[in-house]
Order: sequence, then C-alpha cells, then structure tokens
Amino acid sequence: MTTPTARPLPQKTIGVLGGMSNQATAEYYRLLNEGLNARFGGWDNGEIVIVSVNFGNIEHFVRRNEWDAAQRYLTGKVDALERAGADVILCVSNTLHRVVEPIMEGRATPFIHIADPTGAAMRAAGLSRVALLGTMATMLSEDLRRRYEERFGVEIMVPSDADKATVDRIIFDELVRRDLRPESKAQYLEIIDRMAADGAQGVILGCTEIFLLVDQADRPDVPMFNTTALHTDAAVAFALGD
Repeated sequence: MTTPTARPLPQKTIGVLGGMSNQATAEYYRLLNEGLNARFGGWDNGEIVIVSVNFGNIEHFVRRNEWDAAQRYLTGKVDALERAGADVILCVSNTLHRVVEPIMEGRATPFIHIADPTGAAMRAAGLSRVALLGTMATMLSEDLRRRYEERFGVEIMVPSDADKATVDRIIFDELVRRDLRPESKAQYLEIIDRMAADGAQGVILGCTEIFLLVDQADRPDVPMFNTTALHTDAAVAFALGD
C-alpha cells in the first residue's frame, strides 16, 4: 500500500520581488512552478509570494541614477515579502540587485543573488572571459564585475558604448513590454558576434527579459547564460533543500 503524502505538503515559501518588469516576473512564476512540479509530480507546484512593484517607478530611478530613492522604495517591498512568510527572497532584476543586496544585509531571510548561480555555471563550464549584456546600469556595474571576477574567476567584457546604448534601449523600449522585434534580435546577435570575435567565450544574458529575444539556439557555438533560468533553478533547489 502506498503511503499517502502528508497534506499540506511541507515546503518552503519562495518570495519574489517582482514587477521589474512584469514580463520577467511572469517568467519567474512559470519557471519556479514548472521546476517544482517536475520534482513533486502530480498537481503540486510552488508556494510563492510575489510583491510586484510599479515598473514606472523603477524606470525613473534607474535611468536617473536615483539609487537611494530606489532602495527606500524597495525596502518596504522586501518587508512585505517577509511579513507574507517568505523563506527565501529573489529579486527578478539584475539591475536592482544593486540596492536589494544591501537591503537584505543583516536580515534572517536568505537572499539568492542572481550572479551566484550564473557565476557557478560559468565556472563549471570552464570559462574565464565572458560578455555581459543588460541594462546600461548592469553593464557598467563595478559590483557585478567584482562579484563575477572575485568569486568565480570570470573576467567580464561589455560591449562598446554604441552597442551598450543599443542593448539598453531595446530592453527599456521593447523587451519590458514583450515587444519582440526581428530587427532587434538581429542587432543583439550582431553584438554577440562582435564580442565573441573579441574573445568572449560566452555571454551572460544579464537582463531577465533578454532570453525572450535571443537564446542558445541562435548561436549554438557561443555558450549563453540565461540568468532567469539559472536563478529560478537555484530557488527550486533551495526550496527542496538540495
């Protein structure tokens, strides 16, 4: 006789700081539930709490470098996740890790930094020099560069100034609205090709919407690191106690 599963099923609650953008947040929700269902089976999926912020506020803060205001705004949202019972917290935006990481310092709730599963995957692949695509703030982030280099031994390359502007514009004007244009995909792939020619061994898709536009199938010979999928995989492993 099969022993029935205890109900309610014991599991950790994943807290998602979302809305940055709503497109990325929807993908986080989908990937977390699919990952947990793949392990649980049947009708089971994740216990997930999402606090979704107004992306208009985020766009304003990021494009004007108002990081103190962004930190004050998001502190209350993290508080809300903790009050809702989150056992671990994820931030769906690479860019906003700049302020969420200090918000999480000193708190008891674990925080999975998006760069850590990404860096671990690059190290496991034996790569030492990788291109980073993301918002302008992400591509210029010294904190992210140091984290990848010091913790994982991966040197970070970024595009030329003109290419950085193109990558950033497409994210804010198109991808956050799920406006997926063939001409923008072609531009991203041209940038990836240029960086590979300059010595990049792989590419970090360092904005959680970029994988909607380009993926590994577009350039099979250039390893691509999808921060969205790697981050959600790490959260699934945490929730399951792996």
